[in-house]
Amino acid sequence: MTAEFVSEGPDDTEHVGAGIAALLAPGDVVVLRGDLGAGKTILVRAAARALGVEGPVTSPTFAIAHAYAGRVPVAHLDAWRLGDPDDEELGLALECVGPDCVAFVEWPDAVLHGLPEPRVRVDIAHGGGDRRVLRLDGADPGTEASLEALCDDLRARHRNA
Repeated sequence: MTAEFVSEGPDDTEHVGAGIAALLAPGDVVVLRGDLGAGKTILVRAAARALGVEGPVTSPTFAIAHAYAGRVPVAHLDAWRLGDPDDEELGLALECVGPDCVAFVEWPDAVLHGLPEPRVRVDIAHGGGDRRVLRLDGADPGTEASLEALCDDLRARHRNA
């Protein structure tokens, strides 16, 4: 079951990120797909804040991976430039993912074989202007129900605004 939410702008996307963070524990992986500029890093930044990261959270496109200290350590990977499963950079990036941190992986297709099963899958599509369509899938029925409840809460917030 896919939960879907239409974000009207970055604030909504941040709320989704914070809501996802509330479902995560060390060892969990979140994979994010979406075009350039879709809002993947905005979502990760909000999730990292909710997990206790205080400093800047930036896109790791050229660095491949960033690690952040927080209440829960956070790894943020961008596998956009990685394509070869034997790529040395790929191996180094995957070293950031482990049982003691929560990992967010943008453009995950090149690295899925080296990751634990993702707890949450996020697909973000441009919806015109600042609008984004977020589709959230959980690894298990409990996570899927929590993601649907998150989207329901955010939709209710819009109706009551």
